[in-house]
Amino acid sequence: MLYEITDDCSLCGRCADECQITAIKEEGQKYEIDQGICVACGACVFICDEGAIVKVAN
Repeated sequence: MLYEITDDCSLCGRCADECQITAIKEEGQKYEIDQGICVACGACVFICDEGAIVKVAN
């Protein structure tokens, strides 16, 4: 399962802080999940108050 950060992101950075493998990085004016290293643990989904991280098809 892959995850994606939507435009609902408020740029709070909580997801990046929560990610234990540092798969989430700030890229310009948004956060991006590096799909190459993401292990799909879902920790970022649960910490995001905006609901801005969603599952996407592989």
